Amino acid sequence: MIHEFDAVIVGAGGAGLYAALEASRGARVAVVSKLYPTRSHTGAAQGGIGAALGNLEEDRPVWHAYDTVKGGDYLVDQQAATILAEEAVRSVYELENMGLPFSRTADGKIAQRRFGGHTRNEGEAPVHRSCYAADRTGHMILQTLYQQCIRENVVFFDEFQTVDVILDGQRVVGIVALELRTGEVHIFRAKAVMFATGGFGRMFKVTSNALACTGDGPALLARAGVPMMDMEFFQFHPTGIYKMGILITEGVRGEGGFMRNASGERFMQRYAPTLLDLAPRDMCSRAIMQEIAAGRGVRGDKRIDDYVWLDATHLGREVVEAKIPDIADFCRTYLDVDPAEKSMPVQPTAHYAMGGIPTDTWGRVTDGSIVWDGLYAAGECACVSVHGANRLGTNSLVDLIVFGRRAGQHIREYVQGSSSAALPSTAEDRFQALLSRLTDGKAGPHAGPVHEAMQDVMMTHVGVYRNADSMQTAMDRVQALRAQFETLRLSDTSKNFNSDLLGLLELQNMLDLSLLTAASALQRTESRGAHSREDYPDRDDDQWLKHTLAKLENPDGPVEQQSVGIDYRAVDVSIWKPKPRTY
Repeated sequence: MIHEFDAVIVGAGGAGLYAALEASRGARVAVVSKLYPTRSHTGAAQGGIGAALGNLEEDRPVWHAYDTVKGGDYLVDQQAATILAEEAVRSVYELENMGLPFSRTADGKIAQRRFGGHTRNEGEAPVHRSCYAADRTGHMILQTLYQQCIRENVVFFDEFQTVDVILDGQRVVGIVALELRTGEVHIFRAKAVMFATGGFGRMFKVTSNALACTGDGPALLARAGVPMMDMEFFQFHPTGIYKMGILITEGVRGEGGFMRNASGERFMQRYAPTLLDLAPRDMCSRAIMQEIAAGRGVRGDKRIDDYVWLDATHLGREVVEAKIPDIADFCRTYLDVDPAEKSMPVQPTAHYAMGGIPTDTWGRVTDGSIVWDGLYAAGECACVSVHGANRLGTNSLVDLIVFGRRAGQHIREYVQGSSSAALPSTAEDRFQALLSRLTDGKAGPHAGPVHEAMQDVMMTHVGVYRNADSMQTAMDRVQALRAQFETLRLSDTSKNFNSDLLGLLELQNMLDLSLLTAASALQRTESRGAHSREDYPDRDDDQWLKHTLAKLENPDGPVEQQSVGIDYRAVDVSIWKPKPRTY
């Protein structure tokens, strides 16, 4: 079945919905999503969206931009960070005008709380910058934008898995998608296609990411010849629920909670004496791992899966129930711990991809020299780059809203001045070839052990701390798993809601991104932000103040003939010159 639209948005999270809303004001827009839109992972964002409103104290967008650059360990493109901070203010007020129910101050203004790495006057002290709706901010953003898209007659194709992108050279033609309900293959022809498919944290064993966060957009484009940028930078959030990885929002610390080791010490005083528990996430995660390595974790056995305490008991029940009600429910449900009475056991959890599809500040896919016509990306799957080597808390939602909105505006203008490219007769051939192999009747192992092995490898060898031998091991094992993937076959050949097939498609995407991540990390011989190397502990601006571009070479050939090509791209340091990052 063939569908014709001016623009197709792949993914229905915050970035995809805002882009669809903006583009729909001058174009026929379809949103293709493997989930019902309000189940998208944006809904898991708890603590808030950063914007220098200054509702509780003086704040300025330039301070927000500076914090973003410094927090990203100076790998942030600084003009992009300035756009992020300046347009955040307008975007938050637009969401408010659409009806988003923000929490309020006593005089009726949007309430704001402190968050890690956000300061006033370039590092002087923490600042109240995070605008929030209790601890359900992402959920409220999704609901608000989805309602507005329905109002603007955006067409939704829910539970469709995008399986390929159709390109004519460097011009987009459309996408190929699998309807999960029927197993039917659909082709969407469009003048513009935007990917907003979210992150890929499920390639790690302990992660805050939902099951759907499998990197579908970046992997499809990587196999189509688009290099991925800064894949070595994957953020580990310091406060995931022990063993589960479910996120405990930074908003707990923003409200005054703090971390303790086994002896009850507030250990962040030794690592970030000014910002303490509100230091950037990479610093907090490394501090936890250092406490564990020193035997000061709760179990005290120096094992990587030890944990520390997050204490909010001193806040009182009224604050806990009013400011972090969902977190309180999570802890009572999963831990049998009431955070108003007991400390919560936490450990770093794979949380956010700073790298992904390279774009400019209008969402256009570009590696710095080539611009793919009509091809866009925004949100966590994209790399603008406004997060650099480490994303600040709240900036994920800012990224979604600001650059999703900008991409939608550009798409609207682009499609009005262009025509659709001819649809090639071979559009679905690559997917049909994969499907034929998976259903050829040959015996093959189940995908489960391959998936688990990938997660173990990435968690163990490309985690919070890294070294050359470990990452080479990761590359070798991931390549072996990619070869093993060629032997997998479907055990369920039914058409309707075939979760076996969906799982294999997602596994293929994660294996490819695991390889690109490990290869990028192995090449960067320094420590910067979330990339912490035991064998190269210092930041090296002379050699490594540059973005990594990792390209999957020969993606259609045999696995043993595939490799990763590495290139580099300059970082924009036009406003603030790099300096040591202290807090």
